[in-house]
Amino acid sequence: MKVMVIGGGGREHAVIRKLRENPEITELYALPGNGGMAEDATCVPIGAKDIPGITAFAKEKRIDYAVVTPDDPLVLGCVDALEAAGVPCFGPRAKAAIIEGSKVFAKNLMKKYGIPTAAYETFDRLEDALRYLETAPVPTVIKADGLALGKGVIIAQTREEAVTAVTEMMQGRKFGASGERVVIEEYLEGPEVSVLSFTDGKTLVPMVSSMDHKRALDGDRGLNTGGMGTIAPNPYYTPEIAERCMREIFLPTIAAMNAEGRTFQGCLYFGLMLTKNGPKVIEYNCRFGDPETQVVLPLLESDLFTVMRAVTEGRLAETEVRFSDRHACCVILASEGYPGSYEKGFPISIPAEVRNSVYVAGAKLIPSESESGAADTLVTSGGRVLGCVATADSLENAIRDAYAVADRVSFSNAYCRRDIGRRALEAGA
Repeated sequence: MKVMVIGGGGREHAVIRKLRENPEITELYALPGNGGMAEDATCVPIGAKDIPGITAFAKEKRIDYAVVTPDDPLVLGCVDALEAAGVPCFGPRAKAAIIEGSKVFAKNLMKKYGIPTAAYETFDRLEDALRYLETAPVPTVIKADGLALGKGVIIAQTREEAVTAVTEMMQGRKFGASGERVVIEEYLEGPEVSVLSFTDGKTLVPMVSSMDHKRALDGDRGLNTGGMGTIAPNPYYTPEIAERCMREIFLPTIAAMNAEGRTFQGCLYFGLMLTKNGPKVIEYNCRFGDPETQVVLPLLESDLFTVMRAVTEGRLAETEVRFSDRHACCVILASEGYPGSYEKGFPISIPAEVRNSVYVAGAKLIPSESESGAADTLVTSGGRVLGCVATADSLENAIRDAYAVADRVSFSNAYCRRDIGRRALEAGA
């Protein structure tokens, strides 16, 4: 079968590596992919938001199945367009992807159907938001309504910080049109948990829980990023909490989307806060999380392609989804300065013996100009450059082995957090 994966980051690299395990897949394409995954898939220079280009390529190559992973193309209707062209897809249609595409929609959905989340107010006028902040409790959380590359959430510790955040979003257009409306919500406290799930709109199967590390610097300091590392499973997510989440959050969300005529099929991500009053939803994502995918999929023992097709065809209830009881850790190697400004174009060295433990995100291949057959050069091209992943029989060993991989990879201006998994180890002590 001919399969294409839309996207070009570490998440897509993890998905592609897992899909390669299925012998039915004879041709595997990444649109656009990146230079670091060129050994695992044929990279095609078509952007993830170029839906007409993606559709034309699928027709030209007679693609049998598509996996649409990033948020932007999902919200823009990539699945709808491909299905209209006769290509079955893994991923939600646009009317379901709105659960991530609009935080206002998601918050209103939870309120309407009694799904536990933080108290909130929404605003589309700056003066109204500023007036509300005059008496709102702090800390408070400011969220841009639309997609913002995982950076549209500000935790304001003071009223002044909250005013600045709202003004930059709504007036300064820091996140473009995504910040024209904002959500101001209650600040919740407790351990955070990420739970990805497979769902065909009828059945929901949670994947292994994980813990993301969003802040740029050790000790959870610095700016929010797209994620500096992850571990799985999350020790705070006990079987008792998992059962409660299924009953109070997961299944009610699927039922709510069905009731709204927005049946969700694909990977639904639940960002949770385990508060003293029980688990609450921080956010929904309409796709695999990044870098959560890099620790969850290596623990999947069932065939990913089989599970994905079962989701598309509404057969998830009759399909085995089995995960290992091992542990996994992903350490992100980033460009110094990320998530702010940073230099790029530095050659990357990935020794052959650790290549299968590295998922490449922000890199590209520079063609060799030599006539001697010299290899092309992989260079940095993004903020989060790659993820170094290890699985082991204990979390402590998985963390140790992931850092051992990271220490074998090198490029100028590389940096990583050195405390990925520390909170999880303390929780499990």
